[in-house]
Amino acid sequence: MNDRKFSIKARIRSFKYAFQGIKILITHEHNARIHLFAAVCVSIAGFLLDISNNEWIAVIFAIGLVFSAEAFNSAIEYLADLVSPDYNELIRKSKDVAAGGVLFTAIVAAIIGLLVFIPRLITLFQ
Repeated sequence: MNDRKFSIKARIRSFKYAFQGIKILITHEHNARIHLFAAVCVSIAGFLLDISNNEWIAVIFAIGLVFSAEAFNSAIEYLADLVSPDYNELIRKSKDVAAGGVLFTAIVAAIIGLLVFIPRLITLFQ
């Protein structure tokens, strides 16, 4: 447990570290850039198709969930590579499970996208 007193400076510094983490994620992880491209495309589609506030909530939540999963996956991979640079079956399993978590959230996000955008596209093209 951390017994240090609360400090505004330390809280501000923690945001700086968090933003550095996001920068590392976007600049070093190829899949995060793919997710970013998809998020931009979905956001543009949301504006063009004038989705509702509730649909925006679902879309933004899905985007955030995928980026969070990708960040946790990357953190696990970095840590695992540090702890065990040589092949280790348990490290492989932990990396595979983390990657599976990202895939799962991406599939859920895609389903949310289909539920939000397919009805609007059908209406648009009828």
